[in-house]
Amino acid sequence: MTLRRALLPLAVLCAGTGLSAQTIDPLAPTGAWSAYQVGSAQLPPMGWNSWNAFFTEIDEEKLLGSAQRILDTGLAKKGYRFINIDDGWWLKRRTGDGKLIIRADKFPSARMKRGDPSFRPLTDKLHAMGFKAGIYSDLGRNSCSQAYSDGPAQLPEGTMAEREVGLYGHSDQDIRLFFADWGFDAIKVDGCGIRAFTADAERVRSGQYRALSPLIDQHSVTRSNIPAVKALFADINRSLARYNPDGDYMLSLCIWGSANVRSWGKDVGSISRTSDDISPDWGRMLTNYDSAVRRAFYAHPGSWNDPDMLFIGKGDFDANHLTEARSHFALWAMMNAPLLIGADLRTTPQPLLDIFGNAALIAVNQDPAGNQATLAFDSDGLQILVKTLANGDKAVALFNRGLAPVDAVLTADHLKFRADRAVALSNLWTGAKSDFTKETKFHIAPRETVVFRASGTRMLADGLYLSEQPGAVNPAADGVVQPEPDPTIYRSIPGWRGTRGIGERPMYAGWGGAMADATPYNQALTVAGRTYAAGIGILANSRLEVRNAGFARFSAQVGVDDSSLDGEQTVRFYLYGDGKPLASSAPLRRGAAAQPLEADVKGIAVLELVARADGARGNAVPVTWGDAALRR
Repeated sequence: MTLRRALLPLAVLCAGTGLSAQTIDPLAPTGAWSAYQVGSAQLPPMGWNSWNAFFTEIDEEKLLGSAQRILDTGLAKKGYRFINIDDGWWLKRRTGDGKLIIRADKFPSARMKRGDPSFRPLTDKLHAMGFKAGIYSDLGRNSCSQAYSDGPAQLPEGTMAEREVGLYGHSDQDIRLFFADWGFDAIKVDGCGIRAFTADAERVRSGQYRALSPLIDQHSVTRSNIPAVKALFADINRSLARYNPDGDYMLSLCIWGSANVRSWGKDVGSISRTSDDISPDWGRMLTNYDSAVRRAFYAHPGSWNDPDMLFIGKGDFDANHLTEARSHFALWAMMNAPLLIGADLRTTPQPLLDIFGNAALIAVNQDPAGNQATLAFDSDGLQILVKTLANGDKAVALFNRGLAPVDAVLTADHLKFRADRAVALSNLWTGAKSDFTKETKFHIAPRETVVFRASGTRMLADGLYLSEQPGAVNPAADGVVQPEPDPTIYRSIPGWRGTRGIGERPMYAGWGGAMADATPYNQALTVAGRTYAAGIGILANSRLEVRNAGFARFSAQVGVDDSSLDGEQTVRFYLYGDGKPLASSAPLRRGAAAQPLEADVKGIAVLELVARADGARGNAVPVTWGDAALRR
């Protein structure tokens, strides 16, 4: 079946969407942290989803068989706790009262002696096994399988109205059913229903479905109605708050990087898809990986970037391709992506189960500091990702993207460790120990990812650079006025379309967003000829929220980056603590030397770093917070 895939499920959100309330001046300090904090995703979710293995052909036996396998293999004890039902569970929506009816022939425990079929016996069983239960729906009237399935397998049945099983017009009713009545803990909300049912769509013209004017155009931000999409999620969040007052739920946004969601998903849901669907192909994995890897400041405890489910178990990631499967898993772990297994675990061979169960890499993914890895070295052939862990160690991955071996050098500078002191390495695949001073060499095989836990002496002895702790830095306003497609994302051949058409063009907005140790357009941070190895690159008219975990002093060198195309625009830099002014700079323009900006921040919970352009020239001006750091 050629089915345009959905996303992993997961839970629900609260009344306030976390979207910035700064309607008048988004740069005005609030003294608060605005990224999404409700729900139950303080760590990246781990679990299993039915889609990759079964598409719409999911049933109770397959679901419980996979859940039992997670228990029997010990994966449950390692953190895999969500069991998520994807598309294919519904029979129809009853037109009399609008209630959704379960496909009880596929889920026999749903049959009740009295009343309608209910998922409560199934969720009760999953809870008794120690799991959380997730379900799937869509923002529109209809689902992704109804839009793209080539066959009738487990599609909703009945009249046109009965086959409208999505949330549109029923959001509060359905959320109550899923969570209050049926006992689910998570929901994955897809978006095909607000994209694929245009008046001229073949399945609409044939009379199969009703037309719904699209709110999303996946290939164009300008043709997407972003406020309307946000409003639909706001309705979901209000219902989740109403029917989950304890906040123990998870909401998965699945609109595939469209509608500029890569900038606002962090404010709206527990996990947010950054790209279109993954498939079991190396090139497609690169596309999904690239959509998230440069977005470290857009993920935090409570809200994570989601490059889609793990496709380990098929195609380029099956048991005959263990190098690729290990790379897939290691990269997702480094990026703090959800670790949602998509394999039929009842038949998954042991070498792949061993990858899912790698405790050292799971610990990297689940590290409580919540810092997504950043790129310490970036090229088309090899990348070095570094992630700061809660105890001060670093996780480091050397990723060979290509088909030829690469000789790579890892330096202490990559890790922000002192070059004159020993750095200890522990290989997270083999357990082998080694150490080096200044630098060390590796021979990386094609498509291999070598991952280490590293310990050493910090370059910054008394604190952390902000670029080392992206989980504590939120771009509440990133200065991007006109969202642009990110040209750094690998353009693969979509498995569902092949080489039909003209091929994918850059389509995922995100170009110009906040970056760690680089400008918003991926250049070196440089002010008046001085280059900064550490810092934050962002556009002017931006506001960064920074959580302060007991540090006493903030310092940075601020200025307009040399890469700015506007040499006349002046920018002022401001530092606030819990909403109150602490320090500011004189007006600075390109070519002016960086100015120090520092303050005592002891006892302050939230710092805000504001770069405000003078006047209204309207140009996107990159600015640099060089060596920005919190110190003890």
